[in-house]
Amino acid sequence: MKVLLICDDYWHPGQVPIGGVSPLKECGFQFDIITNANDFSPDLPGKYPAVLLSKCDEVSQTDKQPWKTSAVQRAFTDYVENGGGLLAVHSAVVCGNDTHALDSLIGCRFIGHPNACPVSVQPIKLHPVTEDVGFFCETDEHYRIEITAEDANILLASYSPPQGEESKYQEDPYHNTTACICPAGYIRTQGKGRICVLTPGHNPAVWQNAQFQKLLENALNWCAKKTPFNN
Repeated sequence: MKVLLICDDYWHPGQVPIGGVSPLKECGFQFDIITNANDFSPDLPGKYPAVLLSKCDEVSQTDKQPWKTSAVQRAFTDYVENGGGLLAVHSAVVCGNDTHALDSLIGCRFIGHPNACPVSVQPIKLHPVTEDVGFFCETDEHYRIEITAEDANILLASYSPPQGEESKYQEDPYHNTTACICPAGYIRTQGKGRICVLTPGHNPAVWQNAQFQKLLENALNWCAKKTPFNN
């Protein structure tokens, strides 16, 4: 199955998801890759049964200009509503200054994260997306999100221990976070299309983890309607 992978921004180098999906070629996936958003055109998603978006509102790692214009957001919305599948991973949930339409389509709002730490991920519901996926733990950015979509069906939860170490961010020099449990993955629909959101995925070890690999495989197949709806 052909999949369009859109990745690469300042904090999230494209080689991480590119390397992460490479083993999925053995499962029958073929990935066409865009790392520079200037290469994106509104008609492009419609050529694929599924799009894997792992990119915030920056053109590339070296160009922090926004790219999710109203036309781009409309293209993603039309694509999904007409039956396309969207898998939004990690940085895809980070909101831009004017990305409300795409944020609404994805169905959540990024709040923040503490320093990288051990993040445990656990499926909490039987579903084609979580089939044969087990517990895993890797050092990652533990994303906190606010789910805004009323139809979001949460399939995975994540946990991180309390922290108190110094942050790398000047505007937030210290993290003093309590232990936290967050949604780590959910599905929803819009129009004729399917959307899956996975919040882990900052570090290469996560993408290369066998459980996350299975999760990606399942999620892409579900988004592309290769597996039952089972909402």
